[in-house]
Amino acid sequence: MSQTPDQGSPLQTKARKTKNPEKHKESLPESIASIASVFVAGLFIITFVVQAFEIPSGSMEDTLLIGDHVFVDRLTPAPKAGYVGPFMPYRTPHRGEVIVFLHPTEPGMYVVKRIMGVPGDRIHLENGKLFVNGQPQNEPYLNPDHGFYNAYRDDFPKYSAAGVLGVASEWPMILRSDIQNGDLVVPKDSYFGMGDNRSNSLDSRYWGFIPQANIIGRPLFIYWSFETPSDEYQRTSLSDRAGFIFHIITHFFTETRWNRMFHMLH
Repeated sequence: MSQTPDQGSPLQTKARKTKNPEKHKESLPESIASIASVFVAGLFIITFVVQAFEIPSGSMEDTLLIGDHVFVDRLTPAPKAGYVGPFMPYRTPHRGEVIVFLHPTEPGMYVVKRIMGVPGDRIHLENGKLFVNGQPQNEPYLNPDHGFYNAYRDDFPKYSAAGVLGVASEWPMILRSDIQNGDLVVPKDSYFGMGDNRSNSLDSRYWGFIPQANIIGRPLFIYWSFETPSDEYQRTSLSDRAGFIFHIITHFFTETRWNRMFHMLH
């Protein structure tokens, strides 16, 4: 007895005849809104969370070299603000941390130093050796080139800052008022910063304390490093900048310091 082929259940037959629904096509206003949301999110991140900086000088060698490009955490060291304060990972900077901040006496200039004194700390140097609260500091990150002895720089604050090359005009008077028993005492809401290239660093010894309000963030890691002349940051003309950009393009592979890429900072 012959059998007719299985025609399937009514549900199966209906399913075969149903077409896939057409995908929604994004309209122009929707596309613009999507792009705008991505732009706003990216702008928020680079403005308030992470920002890129280039190292212009050798004051932090060998921790940071001229031409290192770093991502800076702007959120963690920021002061608590408004109703979101309790929910954000804010904290005050710690002694020994590297920070980016606005120069106390040069408006608009970004500077990178290591915090060596927090509020209340008592600081002095003896022949280049740093003492904090009476204890000599172990500093393995220091550049080994100590240079020639300099009395003001290496036995700070034993000698007067008046007339010393590189000292900010108002610093000698402030310095005298904050010295107690041969130590410089870091005041409230201020920090004392020094470069890791200690013999070649204009730092808090020369222009004073870093106000907490000036702190921008904490460098996280080096995302790119390129061999850069020490005076490149002083070449600000359009032709000089264009020339260096062309140099980067033509020497990108040979002068990029590949071994420093994604190097974490601490």
